[in-house]
Amino acid sequence: MNVESLTTQIDDAFFLIGGAILLIEIAELLFKREFKAKTFGEMLASASTQIPYLLVETFILTGAYGIYWIIAQGLPWTIPVTWWSLVLVVLLADVTYYWEHRIAHEVRLLWTQHAVHHSSRDMNIITGIRFGPFEGVWSLIAHIPLALMGFAPEAIILGVIAVLVYQTWLHTELIGKLGPLERVLNTPSHHRVHHGCDDKYLDKNYGGIFIIWDRIWGTFQIEEETPRYGLKRDFNSQNPIRVWFSEWPGLVIDLSHSKSMRETLAILSRPPGWDLKK
Repeated sequence: MNVESLTTQIDDAFFLIGGAILLIEIAELLFKREFKAKTFGEMLASASTQIPYLLVETFILTGAYGIYWIIAQGLPWTIPVTWWSLVLVVLLADVTYYWEHRIAHEVRLLWTQHAVHHSSRDMNIITGIRFGPFEGVWSLIAHIPLALMGFAPEAIILGVIAVLVYQTWLHTELIGKLGPLERVLNTPSHHRVHHGCDDKYLDKNYGGIFIIWDRIWGTFQIEEETPRYGLKRDFNSQNPIRVWFSEWPGLVIDLSHSKSMRETLAILSRPPGWDLKK
């Protein structure tokens, strides 16, 4: 089975879907005369994050494959690459993504990367490709257990990409609620909640493909009123450099106030917003 070809087909299919939704979004904004300079600026800022992200991600994916391959060589067992094992690895990658994603919200050092994705005040398909340059490092580490289970490196990479690519179409306001599918799948409605910075929506709906993980682990929130998108703090910049590194200045300032290694570790590992003085 050609896993690399299958990965490319998944990527291409969702790229076409995402492209179609983007065109409809732009057409709707133009029709309503709401396509303003700020909207265009947000789109450019989101697209700009792909420059550092792709440059770094090439090395991260290569490193991930190498690490998973080394682990595979030391295991006395392997899981053959079949359709059933690929379905299983995507399911396990989705569970992994839930916890990887949740921890990225709860650990400030990881949040410096993931906050880039949440920093837009708009919700559109382009927001779906807004990534911090080093997000892939945490993803590489989080998926090591799949390698220890015996999954082939290319199968793990397929699972990671499938979960990420699925989420492309979730970043839109065009699609309303999808009836019974809302019970099981992550949908645009659920993901709009995740991007909301309102207190009731904060840190909810972490799922990738399936929303059932949020229902199981108590982080599910249904969409009620339209969320206010973006970061909780006042951040509304379209400057690419500020978007790429939005969380670093605050972290550096807090670290400069640390008086011990214990405080330094607390600043890096506690949730965003944790106050050293309290």
